[in-house]
Amino acid sequence: MKYLMFIDAADTASVYPSASLLAMTIAADGQLLLKFKSSIGGGTGAEHDSVALTIVADTEKVVMSNIIAAIADDVKGRELVVVRDDIALEGIAGVSSIVITLDS
Repeated sequence: MKYLMFIDAADTASVYPSASLLAMTIAADGQLLLKFKSSIGGGTGAEHDSVALTIVADTEKVVMSNIIAAIADDVKGRELVVVRDDIALEGIAGVSSIVITLDS
């Protein structure tokens, strides 16, 4: 199983199983929104966590493909995918920063 890791500039971190990824959508020009099943476990079915990725405008297709390719990578020992680490300035190509929002 693959896990997706996110660390923002405030050193807030989240790790989600890739199977919890519900959708990738464009929230605004230069912003890709990833929605995950709630890590808190809301009861109505509408709750979710989200991670907003800042990307270069009009590169969403490339960034989405990079994320999908990282999840599909079958190399043993690569179970953890660092989508973005704002502290170490590393992660999936095309992502420059993130904001993590947990279901409340």
